[in-house]
Amino acid sequence: MITFAILKKQIIIMNKIAVIGAGTMGNGIAHVFAQNNYNVNLIDISQDALDRAIATIGKNLGRMVAKEKITEEDKTKTLANITTHTNFQSGVSDRELVVEAATENIDLKLKIFKDLDANAPADCILASNTSSISITKIASVTNRPDKVIGMHFMNPVPIMKLIEVIRGYATSDEITNTIMEMSSGLGKVPVEVNDYPGFVANRILMPMINEAIITLHEGVAGVMEIDTVMKLGMAHPMGPLQLADFIGLDVCLSIMNVLYEGFGNPKYAPCPLLVNMVTAGKLGVKSGEGFYSHTHGTKELVLADTFK
Repeated sequence: MITFAILKKQIIIMNKIAVIGAGTMGNGIAHVFAQNNYNVNLIDISQDALDRAIATIGKNLGRMVAKEKITEEDKTKTLANITTHTNFQSGVSDRELVVEAATENIDLKLKIFKDLDANAPADCILASNTSSISITKIASVTNRPDKVIGMHFMNPVPIMKLIEVIRGYATSDEITNTIMEMSSGLGKVPVEVNDYPGFVANRILMPMINEAIITLHEGVAGVMEIDTVMKLGMAHPMGPLQLADFIGLDVCLSIMNVLYEGFGNPKYAPCPLLVNMVTAGKLGVKSGEGFYSHTHGTKELVLADTFK
């Protein structure tokens, strides 16, 4: 779908999108835009990562074909809408919107946005998929803070409906309205929030996950017991410890540190067990072990050796 929006009293057509980062979130964002007939440049420094991303998108589209949600022709058209780039400058030089979906690292994101500001067209909107880092801080390294905004997609992107649209201190009404309209056109439900640590989703979710880890650390109950209480007692689709594994314990720690530093309140201090697990490389699904052991294709939950 092509988005029409009024920007500075002019009607503009936005169809040229770039996505920075070919990981789980980046390939999902590229998938959604391409499936809605946007012209997408998917950019990553690694050609292998780009190849894996295209393969993943193809596999996910194939599942949709098998379920008769789309046709084989839709799949072919979607893949044809995506072009991969390892050259940053050429990938963004003619884009109208860039969505950054790199690792949740403040230094990396600031560098990317400096480079985007230097290489993307002056009227290009710059969005970040950050789950916790200040949009105002990201915007401060550019010469276009009014055109910098957060688009926090949820994982898995093709399935989850929510997009947290985060406006920084200087983000204009026109840019916010444009991104809200575009998000709706993607078949998503955009929710506008302001730029404070953790925004809404992670300000509420991450302290809950951290408290579940504290509950485990203090020996109140085991991994399975904690997750079972939250699934059966609170109707959560998965327990907080299982969810932490899927998010990545390193990401959870990073967000807790943002909350702790941003609010200066001890209640946001990350649990020592979380810190130790990340230090030991037990990151959840991405490393193969967190609170659970994760084997590709295994649906049954198996406790990691540490918690048996």
